[in-house]
Amino acid sequence: MDSNITKKDNEINNVFDNIKELVMNSRNKVYSVVNIEMLNLYWNIGKSIMEIQKGQAKASYGDAVLDKLSEKLTSEFGKGFFKRNLERMRKFYIYFPIATTVSSQLSWSHYLEILKIERRA
Repeated sequence: MDSNITKKDNEINNVFDNIKELVMNSRNKVYSVVNIEMLNLYWNIGKSIMEIQKGQAKASYGDAVLDKLSEKLTSEFGKGFFKRNLERMRKFYIYFPIATTVSSQLSWSHYLEILKIERRA
């Protein structure tokens, strides 16, 4: 009887390990896809902001534009679209104006750290 229980336990452990690996692989794929989509979204938001500001990093009416956009986006989609975040998205686009230079190997958090580095002339 003991050997049958041990054999069943081993089978269950093997199935568990296989399922665990499947779950972890799927989660990693989901995280990767979500990260890529977030970076694309934030880059495109930054691009849209720069287009309304006619390419100027700080348009004279820029603060008013960001305030209004933030208000409307937060109302529609909830947190994540505060003025400060919109400023970061704009800066993200300014630093990486060519979409293909944005690496999906980095997360938004990584890019936020990069954005903190002042651009040298």
